[in-house]
Amino acid sequence: MIDKKTLTAELKKHFGFDTFKGNQEAIIMNLLEEKDGFVLMPTGGGKSLCYQLPSLMMEGTAIVISPLIALMKNQVDAMRNYSEEDGVAHFLNSSLNRQAIDQVKNDILQGKTRLLYVAPESLTKEDNIEFLKKVKVSFYAIDEAHCISEWGHDFRPEYRKIRPLVDTIGKRPIIALTATATPKVQHDIMKNLNIVDATVFKSSFNRPNLYYEVRPKLADVDKDIIRYVKSMPGKSGIIYCLSRKKVEELAETLRVNDIKALAYHAGMDSITRSENQDRFLHEDVDVIVATIAFGMGIDKPDVRFVIHYDIPKSLDGYYQETGRAGRDGGEGKCITFYAKKDLYKLQKFMQGKPVSEQEIGKQLLQETASYAESSVCRRKSLLHYFGEDYPLDNCGCCDNCLHPRKKIEAREELCAAIETTLALKEKFKAEYVIDIMLGEKTTMSKSYRHDEIEEFGCMQGKDRKFLGAVINQAILSGYISRDIENYGLLKITPKGYDFLESKESFMIVEDRDFSQTDDLDVPDGSTSALDPELFAVLKNKRKDIARKLDLPPYVIFQDPAIEAMATSYPITLEELQNIPGVGASKAKRYGAPFVEIIKRHVEENEITRPEDLRVRTVANKSKRKIALIQAIDRKIELDALAESQGLTFDELLKEIEAIVYSGTKINIDYYINEVIDEEHQEDIYEYFKTSETDGMPQAREELGPDYPDEELRMMRIKFISEYAN
Repeated sequence: MIDKKTLTAELKKHFGFDTFKGNQEAIIMNLLEEKDGFVLMPTGGGKSLCYQLPSLMMEGTAIVISPLIALMKNQVDAMRNYSEEDGVAHFLNSSLNRQAIDQVKNDILQGKTRLLYVAPESLTKEDNIEFLKKVKVSFYAIDEAHCISEWGHDFRPEYRKIRPLVDTIGKRPIIALTATATPKVQHDIMKNLNIVDATVFKSSFNRPNLYYEVRPKLADVDKDIIRYVKSMPGKSGIIYCLSRKKVEELAETLRVNDIKALAYHAGMDSITRSENQDRFLHEDVDVIVATIAFGMGIDKPDVRFVIHYDIPKSLDGYYQETGRAGRDGGEGKCITFYAKKDLYKLQKFMQGKPVSEQEIGKQLLQETASYAESSVCRRKSLLHYFGEDYPLDNCGCCDNCLHPRKKIEAREELCAAIETTLALKEKFKAEYVIDIMLGEKTTMSKSYRHDEIEEFGCMQGKDRKFLGAVINQAILSGYISRDIENYGLLKITPKGYDFLESKESFMIVEDRDFSQTDDLDVPDGSTSALDPELFAVLKNKRKDIARKLDLPPYVIFQDPAIEAMATSYPITLEELQNIPGVGASKAKRYGAPFVEIIKRHVEENEITRPEDLRVRTVANKSKRKIALIQAIDRKIELDALAESQGLTFDELLKEIEAIVYSGTKINIDYYINEVIDEEHQEDIYEYFKTSETDGMPQAREELGPDYPDEELRMMRIKFISEYAN
């Protein structure tokens, strides 16, 4: 039996630390006593030490099952730095050749290796199983154990085969470790590994040094990110994107704007991936743009910001990825860009999966959306999700707490939500409960005859979003619970029953609105930095030019382009081209009087221009533009062109709209004449010729339902191309 004094001496001897962090000492003692353990410890808490130190103290080789090659390499390198013997730690995975595998096995058999990192896929190979049967195993460590659960953010089916493999190789103590696990995920892990009697060690999920913020994701999100990164000069950061393509594009955009950045994703060859990771760890570059594959177990304590370009698929993933910031206890900024349309994309990715997996995925997405749109303290929301109560209403370190919204009374709505949930026998999700409260006659409500219950329509005329906020904040306050095991069915808590009998108040803050129109995807442009005086002068100039040319003003420049000019003050035609919706030809045709006005305004008012707003674009981004223009010149059918470019028809129209709005003439008459009848063409063209706006909602309202959106948009392209370019 090892006492605490001896254990601390071993810690000092092997790792140079004088004291343990948090639960580390108790976790290690539990393992040294050969007991199973479950460790829930947020990123930065020191999980790795919980199995690294015991491996050096126990007889035999510890097998660490880990999901990523990059993680293994990083941790093996770290262990070798603490030892005089390189053979002290090895990994066994698909990146090794036969000679390297033989060397690993030889070191293990000679007793040199105390830690062996194995991917679950490698563990299933027959020759590896036969070899490990001959090895004296000290214990098994299951790292990133959340991969076992379908409710976790990174489910891997291979992880569910670990227990039978352990039984085949030889039973020894198991320690499962993860940074993120809801109570449901924890139960899944322990049940699957057959360690239901394991000692459980839970650390608080609260990371007080992290700042959380969710921003609306507008069309000029790249500019927002560049501006933010440049405000953190020389500091390390990670930017997460969902697609490999976006990773590559954004990394290149950052580089051409003088930011030291590299890409990292699973589609790159292993050598490049490894080199890019090492360059980030060694601070040769400041920023890594990556898919979620990057960062699991990466021991870089001084990451100062984590940016999510896309909203993650679950709060588990969000928490783990943001947790890579500020692991040393220092500054850690977590900025997420959110748009409703990203949720629809993520839902599309689920199509084709088993129905149960889709249901789980939708529920996890719903939790993420609720978090993003909520005006409640983000820390409180996150900790509640992981089963932990945060006692304060204002953490002082998130966007919602620093800019609190006014509270409004919602007692009546909460009573209605509780009564409706009970009337529905607590067998439905929040969305359906709201349907019944609003009195919506859906197929489901009719088939269950819920349109006949007393509560049907009890909140008719109320805003759906507001009722959603009531339910979400009632869950946070403990009046209602969401049964995560049953796909989010609402249940009323004892506190909720008491609320019905009481006369207490229920104050809530309304959710933030992230809804977006279906209009042309151009940036809003209006920010607190907009110069209203300059904006008015530029609009007048646009009106003068439009009057002389007998054109609608939007044909010259759209409102978002004028707003952007009044925000970033371009004073040359070259700078004007960087304004969204203004290309080289449009700048050349109409730009001179505008930049003259801006230059004079800047000088007269002694304005310091925000240099970082002028973002350089990547030359490669124009490849698609050129390909589209050339294909249209060859009169390729637009639907076939969309398919060849891997775009939906809607996405293709957006690309073409961006081209014509920036000043390039495009002729799609050959396609329009095939798909739109002549009378419709004339009506739509005449509308855009006389209208004061090119907005789709106004066009729909004026022309009516007989004119599909695609027709309106194609004719708008034709009109802008012929009149503006």
